[in-house]
Amino acid sequence: MTKKAATGTEKSQGVEKTQRGEKTEKAAPAKKSAAPAKKSAAPAGKSAPAKKLAPVKKAAAAKQPAAAKKSASAKKTAPVKKQAPAKKPAVAPKKAAAAVKGVAPAKTVAAQPPRGESRTALVRRARRIDRELAEVYPYAHPELDFENPFQLVVATVLSAQTTDLRVNQTTPALFAKYPTPEDLAAANPEEVEEILRPTGFFRAKTKSVIGLSKVLAEDFGGEVPGRLEDLVKLPGVGRKTAFVVLGNAFGRPGITVDTHFQRLVRRWRWTEATDPDKIEAAVGALFPKSDWTDLSHHVIWHGRRICHARKPACGACPVAPLCPAYGEGETDPEKAEKLLKYEKGGFPGQRLNPPRSYLEAGGKPAPPLGAG
Repeated sequence: MTKKAATGTEKSQGVEKTQRGEKTEKAAPAKKSAAPAKKSAAPAGKSAPAKKLAPVKKAAAAKQPAAAKKSASAKKTAPVKKQAPAKKPAVAPKKAAAAVKGVAPAKTVAAQPPRGESRTALVRRARRIDRELAEVYPYAHPELDFENPFQLVVATVLSAQTTDLRVNQTTPALFAKYPTPEDLAAANPEEVEEILRPTGFFRAKTKSVIGLSKVLAEDFGGEVPGRLEDLVKLPGVGRKTAFVVLGNAFGRPGITVDTHFQRLVRRWRWTEATDPDKIEAAVGALFPKSDWTDLSHHVIWHGRRICHARKPACGACPVAPLCPAYGEGETDPEKAEKLLKYEKGGFPGQRLNPPRSYLEAGGKPAPPLGAG
């Protein structure tokens, strides 16, 4: 074949290729709408796979809005899920451990009240709380000033609906004028009312102390009886007052269920009872009888100084690791320390003439009536 013929053949082949390419290019736009993304990847003659891929891409594209809706709804609901754990317990074990770090670093605090606590576990926990409080309040004593059983029974009756401090500031004048049951039994009620006015409910209290003095003078020879069944016969004297007298004037064990005692034993889940007699029975069953009087002092002192009714100082509480109610009050140690009362907060106690053990432990006597 000559060069001219070869050249002619090459030209004719080129023309044919050009014509084929033009046809292919003319056909390609028709396929662009079906599969625009495969323009550079698919050869000119392979348009069939593009048709098969198109539905897949359409399906994928159709799924994108649904996924976007799911992610959007997930974002909307996410804050609700995140807020739920924050509302769980008011107490966290880590926070509790930090709150009592200065008092009992080796202990941990339960975040929830003990559920399903066995009787044995309850007894052990209750007695451990009492032991801890005994170390904190080794000088605990009745916070009413008295020199004999008569003064104690009268002071205890007067302490209803008022503080022991107020009673201690009032009774010196009362006992100076009426030192014996016979003297108070024969007193002018109006004069007694005037003396007892600072204690509140002074008319009712005057009637009670004069009435019990008459019973003592007439039925017991002017002496306070040392039996529960006799004490509760005195006007204004209930089981609580009787046990205060028996435990502190006669050395006979008894549980004093006052407002502080009731509040704390329920917080500690020692009992769910609200009736004082039922509380006395339930708590008494957890301890040996010989511990009852000191137990009462420990619990009452703790209630007055740290475990307050409205805002307990949880962050300064020595028994926080054992308390199911931890977190009801202030858990920050520094803020809790500012809530402490009486000698724990650096202030005077409630007795004008406290025991020597209290003074030796750093306690301060209360000021007399009208001072400061």
